[in-house]
Amino acid sequence: MSDILAENLSGKSVMGSDGTELGLLYNITMDLKSGKLHDLVIEPDEEVSRRAVDLSVDDAGRFLVPVNRVQAVKDYIVVQR
Repeated sequence: MSDILAENLSGKSVMGSDGTELGLLYNITMDLKSGKLHDLVIEPDEEVSRRAVDLSVDDAGRFLVPVNRVQAVKDYIVVQR
């Protein structure tokens, strides 16, 4: 995957590989010591049922998707479902 600046990802739509629109990228978590990225933090789309999506959720109700599940970054960020 080519290098992409984080500022170009903010607010980008996130879609599951099954075509489900999950929401908008809110943030990306990382380990400050190693610089390793951990999770995409996704603000859920209002129409997505949190029960229908098998993803971890943070205290604010945002989806947490491990970065190793990112399959593509184009018009959408596509994550493995």
